[in-house]
Amino acid sequence: MRLADLSERSQVSIATIKYYLREGLLPPGRRINATQAEYDESHLRRLRLVRAMIQVGRIPVATVREVLAHVDDESLGRTIRLGAALWALPRAAELAQDDPDVTAARRQVDLMLEQLGWTDAAELGELSPIYRELVASVASLARLGYPLEAEDLVPYAEQMAETAALDLDRMERQPTPVEQVEIAVASAVLFEPVLLSLRRLAQEQEATRRFGL
Repeated sequence: MRLADLSERSQVSIATIKYYLREGLLPPGRRINATQAEYDESHLRRLRLVRAMIQVGRIPVATVREVLAHVDDESLGRTIRLGAALWALPRAAELAQDDPDVTAARRQVDLMLEQLGWTDAAELGELSPIYRELVASVASLARLGYPLEAEDLVPYAEQMAETAALDLDRMERQPTPVEQVEIAVASAVLFEPVLLSLRRLAQEQEATRRFGL
């Protein structure tokens, strides 16, 4: 398809598509003459992902470029490729490492990982921004008077393990490694609000079951 067709199908203006091309967020099309290029379904898919990250996720262009570089890095194994892309997504602010609440939270998170047998996550530890974000969240809750210990975290983590299995089942239905990592990144940006809403609906349902209207 030509650039105009890509714009029409994606509902993204030609000027914006050209900007994404200049910024390296969208791969160049196949050159058909000196002034025109041809685009395919992979460009349409990538364009939708970029728009989701920038418009919905409010992710800076430089960060989007970094995430997409990991998505496209064929030298990486699938697990590392996925992990690197997700690690590059923006995270909440981390707390000072010498904060006593952070030290206590880290102890509980590590104990949770040990009880779950999540040895890979435990080995990565502080190297993982996701681990650090969890520690910071647990520390913030403790500071506000809502402490969480390992035994509180374990059942939630077990539920998340089931959710992760569903995520990867859905990911593996995509035909290529690039598409698999793309949908994982899109889900991290777009699907987490769905999970939050489902959790809140479930809370309403459970409250009604327990306490009535």
